[in-house]
Amino acid sequence: MARGKTQMKKIENVTSRQVTFSKRRNGLLKKAFELSVLCDAEVGLIVFSPRGKLCEFSRPCMGKLLERYEKNSRESGISNAAEEKDNQHSKREIANMEEKIRILESTQRKMLGENLASCSAGELSQLESQVERGLKRIRRRKNELLMDRIERLKRKCADLEGGSVLTSPVLQLGSTQCIDVETQLVMGLPNV
Repeated sequence: MARGKTQMKKIENVTSRQVTFSKRRNGLLKKAFELSVLCDAEVGLIVFSPRGKLCEFSRPCMGKLLERYEKNSRESGISNAAEEKDNQHSKREIANMEEKIRILESTQRKMLGENLASCSAGELSQLESQVERGLKRIRRRKNELLMDRIERLKRKCADLEGGSVLTSPVLQLGSTQCIDVETQLVMGLPNV
């Protein structure tokens, strides 16, 4: 005869409930005993009946198991506190990095000429001087690259001519005069 599936809900009949409790408690105690013997596990089981009667099983003694449980709970609490402290530190660090990113993105947009309506005259002057300094550095580096290229071309021409020095005005210009290079740096998005 096949057994029907038991529904997981409170048994309303008090007698049936007590019988079911007694059978299942005995099965639970048997499983706890088997687990302790077969696996050499330390097992503690505390069950209170619906009437409040205590039923327990332990291997080894319940006192030692409870002490060990409390000790592990305290250590786990300490470990959790340390993890929580690390988490708080990480959250603060993330918030600081997000703020720095926000400031850098805002500065970048201003350097590109966006969102300038919220800037004061002093901020705009400071921004202008930063752009001018950047432009000077760009021009200086561009001039260095051009002068290096001119020197390389001079050497290449000299090598091609078999060591004779060319007296071309273009080549002499690089060695005797300073070249002023105009650039057109456009700040902002390109006009479409």
